[in-house]
Amino acid sequence: MAPDNWRRSSYSGSGDGNNCVEVARLPTHITVRDSKAPTRATLAFRPVAFAAFVGALQAAHPRATSSTSKPSSFSRYAA
Repeated sequence: MAPDNWRRSSYSGSGDGNNCVEVARLPTHITVRDSKAPTRATLAFRPVAFAAFVGALQAAHPRATSSTSKPSSFSRYAA
């Protein structure tokens, strides 16, 4: 089952925004793909593993998740 609800990170940047990853939520897992090559392979994570991944990124980059910056658009996928 291929997801049709791909979302790009809110941190993609200006222009065409192709320097990022995209995620899609399916009933049993979260899929991730490279926005530069959307027809190539995707990675699939169980929601709990994706939550751990997002948490690790937020811990490694606290400035990106400070109270003065906008929250990651992918945080809601980890819930």
